[in-house]
Amino acid sequence: MIPSYVKPFLWSYDIAKIDLSKDKKRIITNVLNLGTARATDWLFKTYEKEDIIRTLSNPLPGEISDKSLNYWSLILNIKSKNNKRHVL
Repeated sequence: MIPSYVKPFLWSYDIAKIDLSKDKKRIITNVLNLGTARATDWLFKTYEKEDIIRTLSNPLPGEISDKSLNYWSLILNIKSKNNKRHVL
């Protein structure tokens, strides 16, 4: 179940039909791109870190801002295919 404080970041989707497993890439992308601290805390409790890293390493084309991608790549120490920045 998706909490009410996460729903605004999935505003264009029917929350009643969204599946936490099947739609995890979409959920992870939207919450990391648009979410609040509370929403991202929920995300990291709901999904394995590896799922989040996999999503950021190969993001949905045009779906995550460069700013968000750079931020989360630094936080998680990963290199995205779409991220031109090198992480030390």
